[in-house]
Amino acid sequence: MRALKFDNAFVRELPADRQSGNHPRAVHHAGYSWVNPTPAPAPTLIAWSAEMAAALGLSHDDVQSHEFVEIFAGNRLLDGMQTYAVCYGGHQFGVWAGQLGDGRAINLGEVVTPSGQRWELQLKGAGRTPYSRSADGRAVLRSSLREFLCSEAMHHLGVPTTRALCLIGTGDQVIRDMLYDGNPRPEPGAVVCRVSPSFIRFGNFEIFAAREDYELLERLVDFTIRRDFPMLSGTPETRRADWFEEVCIRTARLMVEWQRVGFVHGVMNTDNLSILGLTIDYGPYGWVDNFDFNWTPNTTDAMERRYRFGQQPAIAHWNLVQLANALRPIVADQSALQNGLERFVEDFENGYAQMLAAKLGFLEWRSEDADLVGTLQRLLHEAEVDMTLFFRGLAAVDLDVPNLGAVETAFYSAAKRRQYQPELLEWLSRYAIRARQDGVPAADRQQRMNTTNPLYVLRNYLAQQAIDLAEQGDYTLIHQLQDVLRRPYEPQPGCERLAEKRPDWARNRPGCSMLSCSS
Repeated sequence: MRALKFDNAFVRELPADRQSGNHPRAVHHAGYSWVNPTPAPAPTLIAWSAEMAAALGLSHDDVQSHEFVEIFAGNRLLDGMQTYAVCYGGHQFGVWAGQLGDGRAINLGEVVTPSGQRWELQLKGAGRTPYSRSADGRAVLRSSLREFLCSEAMHHLGVPTTRALCLIGTGDQVIRDMLYDGNPRPEPGAVVCRVSPSFIRFGNFEIFAAREDYELLERLVDFTIRRDFPMLSGTPETRRADWFEEVCIRTARLMVEWQRVGFVHGVMNTDNLSILGLTIDYGPYGWVDNFDFNWTPNTTDAMERRYRFGQQPAIAHWNLVQLANALRPIVADQSALQNGLERFVEDFENGYAQMLAAKLGFLEWRSEDADLVGTLQRLLHEAEVDMTLFFRGLAAVDLDVPNLGAVETAFYSAAKRRQYQPELLEWLSRYAIRARQDGVPAADRQQRMNTTNPLYVLRNYLAQQAIDLAEQGDYTLIHQLQDVLRRPYEPQPGCERLAEKRPDWARNRPGCSMLSCSS
């Protein structure tokens, strides 16, 4: 533990809030505020990521120690740690919201490993900050568990993401109104330690542009390039242009990956998009069960469905436009920003087509495949077919005698299966003809598809089952999910139930269908 080496560049190179204390306030001319975590009364280790611990150089004994629990509950600090909350703003549901900031996240500092990898450590749920507004800065076990499990699950799926080191119960009760329906109740409190090379998001730049604090905006941009994008060279002007284009490229890749695995973020505000193109801020996220481009897991977005599954790439582009607008005052060549936005569109369209080809087992995308895909997506939606199980089963379809046997378990409605069977069989016949044109042996095709289409994802109902047990002090399902989700593309004997489609009882249950932003 004490071998961790800290190099806290963010607080060293950017200005701090001149005021002290945790009272809510507008913070001007500063990138962050100094703040101490609120101690947890009776912290206990619930779960931890062996992979993330190893990346930080922490051993099994380190993690099991009393010192580890105390540190990552926010009760004590290691030498070199400096605790602070960051100032940022953002557009929320398309509307400028002004100052937001780390309302329940407190940074511990930046660890640099012997290999030179930089990791920021951040406690979510460790207490009030100047950006908490009227909130208490705490988090409940329910949301903390979801973030811990999904961060690591996404990593093993190959989706760019922030990571999670550990989940710690605080031993206290936190009052939350889960459904915002006027029925708050006490829930077990928890802290999750999030880990990322950087937690800087689009909103960090927007706040300074909105306040016309262009000097600090320039400092933050140049710092971000220097620390997080060291591969960029040239003059300050060309570096800024290249940096924005790189952000657009990474964001496009992220959108392709979300669409590939059926992940819906749920709250794609500009303060929730990472400058590194990582999945960040796991709130009311969800996984597509029955295929539906219009589905969103966020109850707050139930009417407008702004952040629905099929619109995520368009929202990412909209958010990049807001970032470009924030950067205009400090980028002399305005065309460079437009070039970056065009690069996003180009890279997403190309990447999305290649991803679809991979999901279908094709060696490459052909323009005529668009009609095949469009028909499939319509049928999956109308016939109420599970996205994950269908694509996984499609790999096992016999191209010589195509039938629905391999995808039988993907149907949510027997009546709709019967209704759409003729159209689905016709589609499978067309698909078989197209797949055979590649001349790939059946075993090779199946292997290729099974490395693109996961068998195990963190379905909402599974996360809710783990929450229900954990609130009773039973963490066995958390650990089982952790283990299975480390190998999401491999069949794991004895774990078949964790690959099943959503059961009927979970269709409309809170936590299994839609969630609020409540923490």
